[in-house]
Amino acid sequence: MPETLAVRINGRDLRVANGTSVAAAILNSGVAIYRRSVEGDPRGPVCGMGICYECRARIDGTAHRRSCMIACSDGMVIETDA
Repeated sequence: MPETLAVRINGRDLRVANGTSVAAAILNSGVAIYRRSVEGDPRGPVCGMGICYECRARIDGTAHRRSCMIACSDGMVIETDA
């Protein structure tokens, strides 16, 4: 397995360590707003274990994925509402 993986976050290419969660990759890219509430308030990860659903992002075209529960894979495309 490679030591690093290539991912694209909000159109920006980034390399992350193998085994990095999508939530950690997003934070490491400098993005703090993962999505917006119905009222438009910014949201980001709270629990880090899939319970709060605040870390949802579009991953490889599928919306509302809990980013803290998914490991990055090579070539993954991640989009937030930042």
